[in-house]
Amino acid sequence: MATVDDVTAAESGGKAAARPGPAGGGFPGAELALRALLFAVTLAALVVVATSKQTVMVPVPVLQAVVPMPAKFNHSPALIYLLVALCVTCLYSLLTALGSLRLISGSASTARTLFILLLLDVFYAAVMASATGTGGGVAWIGIKGNSHTRWNKICNTYSKFCRHIGSSVILALVASIILVLLAALNAYSLYRRSR
Repeated sequence: MATVDDVTAAESGGKAAARPGPAGGGFPGAELALRALLFAVTLAALVVVATSKQTVMVPVPVLQAVVPMPAKFNHSPALIYLLVALCVTCLYSLLTALGSLRLISGSASTARTLFILLLLDVFYAAVMASATGTGGGVAWIGIKGNSHTRWNKICNTYSKFCRHIGSSVILALVASIILVLLAALNAYSLYRRSR
């Protein structure tokens, strides 16, 4: 049974005509939209983490006084790591979105470019996933505490701070998912080029 490609190859003298593909190698519009969404999500999470601070007045029975106790993101190395991961991923999403715009505007992407983007997307997905896990762990301890280590829960006292941290962890999880989708999109585009 002859296929359309066989008929086309037979009509053109035995040589199959090269089919032009999309400029991005796959779905350049979807890739650009995902990169813009990644930028928006990481920037929002970055702002939420950076502004997460709350001061409450805590009574100290021994001194018979009330002492202000602040809670800030920079009091926890895990939250600092989350902030740095969000900063780097936000910058990465901006740079790759500009690169995607350049690819859409006319110059065709090469397999090498797609492979590098695939590797970088996987790397940043791993960084964001680990940062989300560390931030989520700190948030969980803040909500539930740990009776075995005598770490008390703090979210009943620092509710605004905990809402900020929880929101930023959820946004970081969304950013991780977007990066996995970008990696899958680039892998599919690379696969289509190899066929």
